[in-house]
Amino acid sequence: MELKNKKILILGLSVTGLGVAKFLCGKGADCFISEFDKKKENSQEHKVIQDLGAKIEFGGHSLDFIQGSEFAIISPSIPQNAPVLKLMAENNVEYMSDIEFISRYLNDNKKFAVITGTNGKTTTTMLVSHILSAKLKAPVCGNIGISPLEVLYNDPQTDCFVCEMSSYQAHYSNTFAPHIAIFCNLTPDHISFHGSVNEYFEAKAKIFRAQTKNDYAILNADDSYCAKLGEELNSNVIYFSTRKSADVELKDNKIYFKGEYIIDVSELPIVGEHNVQNVMSAVAAAKILGIENEVIKAQIKTFKAAPHRCEFIAEKENVKFYNDSKATNPEATIVALRAFPNQKVVLIAGGRDKNTSLDEFCEVVKENIAQVVLIGEATERFESELKKFGYNKIVYAKTLNEAINISADMKPDVVLLSPACASFDMFKSFEDRGEKFREYVLSR
Repeated sequence: MELKNKKILILGLSVTGLGVAKFLCGKGADCFISEFDKKKENSQEHKVIQDLGAKIEFGGHSLDFIQGSEFAIISPSIPQNAPVLKLMAENNVEYMSDIEFISRYLNDNKKFAVITGTNGKTTTTMLVSHILSAKLKAPVCGNIGISPLEVLYNDPQTDCFVCEMSSYQAHYSNTFAPHIAIFCNLTPDHISFHGSVNEYFEAKAKIFRAQTKNDYAILNADDSYCAKLGEELNSNVIYFSTRKSADVELKDNKIYFKGEYIIDVSELPIVGEHNVQNVMSAVAAAKILGIENEVIKAQIKTFKAAPHRCEFIAEKENVKFYNDSKATNPEATIVALRAFPNQKVVLIAGGRDKNTSLDEFCEVVKENIAQVVLIGEATERFESELKKFGYNKIVYAKTLNEAINISADMKPDVVLLSPACASFDMFKSFEDRGEKFREYVLSR
């Protein structure tokens, strides 16, 4: 694909947009960046763009920037009903995700191992990269924080793009067919963007349906959406399961790939059934790419969990503190609650309510949790719903620090921050919430 002197529109001065601009300007393209947010003018990103020689506008999307563009690469967070998308369609400007573009540019799907799903994407992405890195140049990219185009810009010799793919990115990728694709699981999320759970699923399923008989789909057999999808695909389907017979399965607390012993669960550096599933899917990807069993095992044992995802922080006075701030919906918290069987656990939950059903959350709390400490805007609804299920071991805290102190004073085995809510009532982001948890636990 020839890019030199071609007018290409980049919609949104985000992390994605910045990475795309670096690559395209490096190839001599005539880059036009259109950013709706006026506040980003004179930002550090703006200065980088100016140094690259790209043209940029703020505060709207003008026809001057849109008309005559060969195509547009857009920020994945742009709503699908945004007026600018209609404007581009009216001017015959095709728009796509950065992942869709790089797959067309390279025209080699064997360079892609993609991870999607609702929960566990980031951990699995990092683990796949960590295993492959023993033999290949296989950096993480995508929704995890850097565009694959920026990875290519930094190192044209990259062997495999280990790419976390959000439903937004999948929605704007119409022909992308990765050689390896992992579907971790699916629970309701991002409904405001997609409109329904089914549309959310269909966005993620699109990349699997585009695969051919030469490609591999690694699917969670314990998830009904994934299991059904596997019946419809043309690719080589590899199932993983912690509960039933599968290509990657659990027997006597050991993980096997098609009968070959890989690793004992007791040797995993990450906890919970969900992380066993993450390891299983990563094992399958590594085996497809020819990584030896002993290398896979060694790499798994040296893996460090992604921050804010059932992350062990410290043990103080026989109490272990875990940061699962990334659990911004009840389904993610449910997974974490099941990660500590036969232990006394105090759960810190609450924040900005997503107003989804709490029925299963309440049932799992009742089965697994010794005490709940609630914080944030969602406190009243969470307490009301828990009491409907006959659970009354509930305490309020005004701040996260107070919640940590209350939890630790109960002398449990585990204090778990897994909010089941967004963070924006009290914090800048789930990362900020998790960092505040870490800082205070370590300072006690």
